[in-house]
Amino acid sequence: MSSIVEKKKLVKGRVVLIRKSVIQTISSVQGLVATGINIINDSDELDITKSVSFKLISRTKSENACSLAGKVGKVAYLENNVSVLRTLKETREEFDIYFEWDDKDMGTPGAFYVTNKMNEEFFLVSVTIEYPSEHDKNNIHFDCNSWVHNDKLSETGRIFFANIPYLPDKTPVQLQAYREEKLKNLRGDGKGKREKWDRIYDYDVYNDLGFLDSDGPQDHPVLGGLKYPYPRRVRTGRNVIHNNKNGGNYEEQAEIYYVPRDENFSDEKTAEFFQLSKKALGGSVEPLLLSLYLKTTSNEFNGFEEVLKMYEGGVNLPLSITGNGNPSVLDFPTPDVIKGNYCLLGTPSKFAWMTDEEFAREMIAGVNPLVIRLAKKDDLVSWEQQLCNCIQRSTVVTKEKLEKHMHEMKVDEAPESDIVCDSKVYETNKVITELKFVEQAFANNKLFILDYSKAFMPYLTKINELPSAKAYATRTFLFLQDDGTLKPLGIELSKPHKCPCCGKQNVETRLELPADKGVEGTIWLLAKAHVVVNDTSYHQLISHWLHTHAVIEPFSIATHRNLSVLHPIYKLLHPHFRDTININSLARKSLISAGSVIEQTFLPGPYSMEMSSAIYKNWVFADQALPKDLINRGLAFEDDANDLKLVIEDYPYAVDGLEIWNATKLWVQDYVALYYSDDREIQGDTELQEWWKEAVEKGHADLKADQWPKMHTCNDLVEICTTIIWIASALHAAVNFGQYPYGGYIINRPTQSRRWIPEAGTEEYDEMAKNPQEAFLKTITPKYQTVVDLSVMELLSTHASDEVYLGQRNSLDWTAHQEAKVLFKRFTDDLRKIEKEISDRNNNEGLKNRTGPVKMPYTVLLPTSKPGMTFRGIPNSISI
Repeated sequence: MSSIVEKKKLVKGRVVLIRKSVIQTISSVQGLVATGINIINDSDELDITKSVSFKLISRTKSENACSLAGKVGKVAYLENNVSVLRTLKETREEFDIYFEWDDKDMGTPGAFYVTNKMNEEFFLVSVTIEYPSEHDKNNIHFDCNSWVHNDKLSETGRIFFANIPYLPDKTPVQLQAYREEKLKNLRGDGKGKREKWDRIYDYDVYNDLGFLDSDGPQDHPVLGGLKYPYPRRVRTGRNVIHNNKNGGNYEEQAEIYYVPRDENFSDEKTAEFFQLSKKALGGSVEPLLLSLYLKTTSNEFNGFEEVLKMYEGGVNLPLSITGNGNPSVLDFPTPDVIKGNYCLLGTPSKFAWMTDEEFAREMIAGVNPLVIRLAKKDDLVSWEQQLCNCIQRSTVVTKEKLEKHMHEMKVDEAPESDIVCDSKVYETNKVITELKFVEQAFANNKLFILDYSKAFMPYLTKINELPSAKAYATRTFLFLQDDGTLKPLGIELSKPHKCPCCGKQNVETRLELPADKGVEGTIWLLAKAHVVVNDTSYHQLISHWLHTHAVIEPFSIATHRNLSVLHPIYKLLHPHFRDTININSLARKSLISAGSVIEQTFLPGPYSMEMSSAIYKNWVFADQALPKDLINRGLAFEDDANDLKLVIEDYPYAVDGLEIWNATKLWVQDYVALYYSDDREIQGDTELQEWWKEAVEKGHADLKADQWPKMHTCNDLVEICTTIIWIASALHAAVNFGQYPYGGYIINRPTQSRRWIPEAGTEEYDEMAKNPQEAFLKTITPKYQTVVDLSVMELLSTHASDEVYLGQRNSLDWTAHQEAKVLFKRFTDDLRKIEKEISDRNNNEGLKNRTGPVKMPYTVLLPTSKPGMTFRGIPNSISI
């Protein structure tokens, strides 16, 4: 409470901050000295009370009639230092502070300046002013959560506002200039190299992925622009070098990529991330050394049992690699897809992944449930218009071929191919409802397709010229059975073909039908593997990287540049951008850059990012809303009452996702209604309008402006914010945290195809007949690439210990608006109910797609999680 000391009215405050560890401090100071910046001062380096000062700013009293900016109080310093001795770990410390402040003369505080004279930065968590007065009976809280550097590193002082939300035109006049000043500082001037202490948000193209000396004129282009459209990323301002081969201007590679200081991982998460990433990205076990080791032995798995040993004993490494304290064994946790000790009607769980039912189920309940769609009659036309008369079309998908197979389907059996390790596999004796005609299947919405033809066909000629790539563009046709499961009917495999007669570039197509015995069974399993290779590559590059990580970053940049921290929409969206810019910078450096992990271990290789650019051309923001996505894919429709109905009722991703979507939209809708009474206020909100304009025209500058929703109404704002939150939270969770549980068993989700399906009469065909397992393993991802894939998937599938999940905030005082807190509490309660409903569905044996033959419940959209690899949990943001 207020007190009077020596006739001065003092207001007490509490400051909470975190100082960096001794090791971090030494490193920071050395870095500053290396840049030539001298920030040493006369104060005692360890005495923070003499080095950090605050000045309150009024939100109700102006300096004078000429300057409406709020009055600035006198300097105040920290008191009651509780931790003079530094430790090796960061610690949260609390200090008292007393401001000389008379509310009759100065009014009510609404902001403050903070100045840091220390060599080291500190993390300002919060400031609370004990301010009971005649007009304001509550404490005034400042939720800061920002790094504060030495004041010589910034041309302007650091301003923090109380956590009271204001629309721009309703902001107290005394705070308006400070509000504009802070936004101006965050935008920067678009010039110069960004330093690690900067907090500047600006846009740039993807010119930081590098290139290889072996590149041709068209390889590894800069992404961003009309030729290679791409979302923008944070500008770093590093020096640019010219690539004479393709004419591109590329940023110089750096040890650490710049991200605005407050976008860095917490120190706790940084330690966890880099400890786990040692294995994934070449820390303790260098990929090059491992590669050399494997080249001296064999890069092929010697049967399925050797694959299983990766989880039951690990990969032994030679002494040449394990020296200097490096591990002697690379061990991997057992993936969920083969984890159980049960049998499904006699089918060993280690081979349940091989069933057609599981193959199809993972299209709607796996790690990439976003591509399957309702088939159209045009889908049976295939590539006929591209074929010359010299090519026989005997294997192209036709209605007659599908009908023939439909009539033959009587019993669905467990796999009996020689490829199965165990000597005895039991029939499931599951009777299939007799299928009639393809026309009836179309009429009753029973025929579906997983189509990768358009995505892969333009790149297959280049991909198949790579040393170890042999790939098809695949289309898989499936039938929805009466029990709710999907039955594969056939797989079309296509590849470019130059006709030897006329020299024209055409398409060679073959159709494989289900089989479970002998050579035909092995060919069918290989066909499914080629489908999954298409799927894993598309998933990682498009569904995961492009459609969540890359497209969200421009919204984060635009939000910081245009929406003040005082803006209620900033407070709504900011938690959904946490750590995204940082994780994207790490991905650009180590995962998607030229010659890095994605190019080494996934099918498209050096054409991966160019391929993602081609697909981005057709990305439409509004279509990312889950209801619209399902309708566009023919998997949902609106009934007469405008209720959304699913075509596949037991579609785990859609069922769980729609509940999350609806709860999120209700929260956003009611929150927006707190601040906007009508559409005119939306149109008159200058910050909001500039935010959306910049996100569209600068952040996604390469897409047509007319395809974006307008920001004219409250409904527009609700739909836009809900879609952003959906992409950043639930959509990313759905395509990310199941990566290792499903793909950690590489033969279930291979990432490369190295052989085409053998033709009868060839040496490869005879080898396949004699040793199906060897033929299968020589077709898919080899040993070294598998080790890299598993390491990365394990890293990406793991929750950090400081994660904040949907329905949570990292501070209880994120807003001073109590009505908003009440609405958020309801949102949290709604998510808790949804979590129980998801668990109940997973225990419903009648919903066969919830667990499938592998008995792996669909848990990835359960909102909460513990740290670690849990196969559940929806973080607020794309944070890994």
